[in-house]
Amino acid sequence: MADDLYARYMEAAAAGRVHVASCTRCSLYSLYSRCDTGQRLYLALAELQDAYRAKQRDGRA
Repeated sequence: MADDLYARYMEAAAAGRVHVASCTRCSLYSLYSRCDTGQRLYLALAELQDAYRAKQRDGRA
């Protein structure tokens, strides 16, 4: 499960980078400069990042 979670996390990060590179409304440097698709991708990345970090933290305990 953790490897699958990591893979999904990295895929979400890559999808966000690809989108930002081609979208004139999105910015890597601002949380508030995103189109609807960019915002959706960012939120998906944030959720996966939180889940991955929680899984790492719980594994150390």
